Amino acid sequence: MTACPFEAPAIMTATPPQVRNPIHCEIDLDADGKHAGYLRLPYSVHRSAYGWLPIPIASIRHGDGPVALVMAGNHGDEYEGQIIVSQLIREIEPDMVDGQLILLPMANFPAADAGLRVSPLDGGNLNRSFPGDPAGSPTATIAHFIEHALLSRAQYLVDLHSGGSSLLYRGGNMLAIDPLDADEAARLNALLVAFGLPNALLHAPNPVHSASAARRQRAISIVTELGGAGMADPSLIRLGRHGLLHYLGFIGLLRGPLVPNAPPGLTRFMRVDGDRHFVYAYERGLYEPLVELGDQVRAGQPAARIHFPDTPLREPALCRFIGDGEVVCKRVPAQVQRGDCLFQLAEPTAPPA
Repeated sequence: MTACPFEAPAIMTATPPQVRNPIHCEIDLDADGKHAGYLRLPYSVHRSAYGWLPIPIASIRHGDGPVALVMAGNHGDEYEGQIIVSQLIREIEPDMVDGQLILLPMANFPAADAGLRVSPLDGGNLNRSFPGDPAGSPTATIAHFIEHALLSRAQYLVDLHSGGSSLLYRGGNMLAIDPLDADEAARLNALLVAFGLPNALLHAPNPVHSASAARRQRAISIVTELGGAGMADPSLIRLGRHGLLHYLGFIGLLRGPLVPNAPPGLTRFMRVDGDRHFVYAYERGLYEPLVELGDQVRAGQPAARIHFPDTPLREPALCRFIGDGEVVCKRVPAQVQRGDCLFQLAEPTAPPA
């Protein structure tokens, strides 16, 4: 490993300009070749006064070409992406690359190490923490480094998610924020088709998500949702890996035998439209789903019953859909509290234009 004290400039308006991100990158991101090591986030605790958190990172760089950041473990209980990124680190060699591939298999390391959606250190949800804060909590510091030190180098972001422990997505899905203009729409359409998962879900941007962080750094992003339920589905790992390798070949970053043929089938473009495509619990109890993944539903249709075994004579509460669409995601654990998401819908839409 080649040590380099790489630090991100502090551009957060809420933080004094002299504050710099404390994360130290063990590898030289400007060096050709294949390098793996850790982003060291200083973390002083009782058991380790001068300790640091080890966030795994790899860089594979060769020649001229695009720069892509591929990360997983943004949420620590989403496993398919962590496996895919680990595979790529082992399999891709510099002579297969034109440009640079930066890989983060456990982006929010404390969460991924614990198998939790959020960090056990600060309760931080990395995908609700951008643009971050170099003087903030561990999660905010990681978010700041990713946006200002890594995405600032890149033209492409692939952020591999799944439903985690509480949700299950149907098949392979890609998420992308609405394009800014016709040029970005054309680029995004081509990239989604090249990745080739069955569904492409378009949605409005959220400034605290990684996709918006990429946009602020002038990179274009694709987020996946591969399965979930706290599992690592082998078929979805294969599907996601195939799509990602073809995508890297399509953008001209990867070449050689690892680049597969175009993904089979056609990508369906769909839209997730705010609150009308979500169903939430309004009672604490046990939820019984009344529909399955892939079902077509209508506004007003019963979605789930919530049962109250602690009050034996109480009738179940009925939850209904408030919009039309296809069920693309559902909650896994039966125990629910008010505010828990039970279902997500999506509707067919035209490709970005």
